[in-house]
Amino acid sequence: MSLFDHLSELRRRLIYVLIVLTIGLAVGMVLAKPAYSYLTDLHAANAITLHTFSLWDGIGMYMKFALVIALIMTFPFTIYQLWAFVKPALRQNEQRSALKYVPLAFIMLLLGLAFSYFVVFPLAFHFTRMVAGQLELQETYGIAQYFAFMFNIIVPISLLFELPLVIMFLTAIRVVNPIRLRKMRRVAYFLMAVIGVTITPPDFISDILVVIPLIALYELSVGLSGVIYRKQVEVDKRWEEEFGHPSALAGQ
Repeated sequence: MSLFDHLSELRRRLIYVLIVLTIGLAVGMVLAKPAYSYLTDLHAANAITLHTFSLWDGIGMYMKFALVIALIMTFPFTIYQLWAFVKPALRQNEQRSALKYVPLAFIMLLLGLAFSYFVVFPLAFHFTRMVAGQLELQETYGIAQYFAFMFNIIVPISLLFELPLVIMFLTAIRVVNPIRLRKMRRVAYFLMAVIGVTITPPDFISDILVVIPLIALYELSVGLSGVIYRKQVEVDKRWEEEFGHPSALAGQ
């Protein structure tokens, strides 16, 4: 395909995604109120009273909930469209292997959402309230500020849960391998620690509860990369046994 054909195909895939996103937005408009009630009821024991400081806060928050619901619903379809776009460049076995990433990506996203909301967010929220109490501050929570605080925690962690799939894909296309990932382990651990400390309250327990799962995600990524790499080595070995080494063929 020419560059123009590739761009036309990409535009067609993006149009499909926008159509599904629009449908998801309509569904999100219906589910926004139940989702809001569910999230606020989970923290009813904290005696939170949310306030609005602008006439647009209520409408803006309603639309943000609808958009978040639409994005979650559209996520697996977007991954599928990405697979469909690169499908012509893959061999048949690679197409089947890459297609498996679609449901896995959605599952990892849901796991990330659950971990960030039920573990990390309560830690951060209780810590901030504790500091406010120690300073004898009168707590008044705005709805926009409250959910911005929540989403700023949940979104980065949820995306980090896609790390194993990204590493598997990069290994499959031979950009990285487990040997290189093991050499980068110290740097990766340092980055995970920085991310964990940045998005959690500045206390040791909260940092450990977040950093350990992030490091575990990296080690899982290395293990999955090793599985794919060993299969690649076996395929390359069978190829050499049948056809000879590529460098030897090039010299003939």
